[in-house]
Amino acid sequence: MKGLVIKNTGSWYTVLTDDGPTVDCKIKGNFRLRGIRSTNPIAVGDRVTITSPASEGSSGVSFITEIEDRRNYIIRKSINLSKQSHILAANVDQAMLVVTVSRPETSTTFVDRFLASAEAYRVPVILLFNKTDQLTADELHYQQMLIHLYETVGYECHAISAVTGDGIEPLLPLFQGKVTLLSGHSGVGKSTLINRLVPEAHLRTADISDAHQTGQHTTTFSEMIRLGSNAWLIDTPGIKGFGTFDMEREELTSYFKEIFEFSKQCRFSNCTHTHEPGCAVRQAVDDHYIAQSRYQSYLSMLDDKEENKYREAY
Repeated sequence: MKGLVIKNTGSWYTVLTDDGPTVDCKIKGNFRLRGIRSTNPIAVGDRVTITSPASEGSSGVSFITEIEDRRNYIIRKSINLSKQSHILAANVDQAMLVVTVSRPETSTTFVDRFLASAEAYRVPVILLFNKTDQLTADELHYQQMLIHLYETVGYECHAISAVTGDGIEPLLPLFQGKVTLLSGHSGVGKSTLINRLVPEAHLRTADISDAHQTGQHTTTFSEMIRLGSNAWLIDTPGIKGFGTFDMEREELTSYFKEIFEFSKQCRFSNCTHTHEPGCAVRQAVDDHYIAQSRYQSYLSMLDDKEENKYREAY
């Protein structure tokens, strides 16, 4: 029996079978993905083969026995296990990163790391700047600067308020016929946004911690939520840091769109854009054609392999 993994609680997987019903499954202890050391060998969005409960004897438990090849996935380093990864979701058509400039603040480093990882696995990203109804005049100005920066780079951006509904209507056509991963820090409003898009979802929400201006985890597992008749949303737990996984230093330039374009003009084809003479990228930074924040994000990712920076919060 084949189906789609629509929920992952860490020990149980809910599979929507091609025949219609959902089945709660486990995986056998020796199930491992070839070539990927992952804390979650099966991810939401995976297509799998499962056994029927009857075939497993009297236990009545179904098991996932096979996973189909993935079209793509979003992956990050596991926070606690340095040599392992955590797959946020598989087989997605696009990702929407929910960003807040305040309460809590999403750093540009975090945004850039997410964007670069999505580029590496060919997942288009749309940036949603949430909580516009709560921003001061200065914060609104800063948000507009960020939107201008990322739109200039080539990313679609939307300013929204999941609480009031402002800016939500233009998003609706973007979901149609697609599987969309929603991601971001805890507290940025992912659950509130999903509740507005899918009122029957009734996801739990929580206030921001006043002491630290950080979000509280209200989503503790990954789940696919149906949006209308032909679209899916993937809700994931809020992520504190985004450590990049399985990226070669030589490839990193191509995951920053504007850096890649200027790198074609560098004197040396293997330029790392850190110290070499005739570097068009560093010149573009000096001339403000490349944002300093984006260049700093690129440098921090270059350092990842030596300094284990993924352990820090971004």
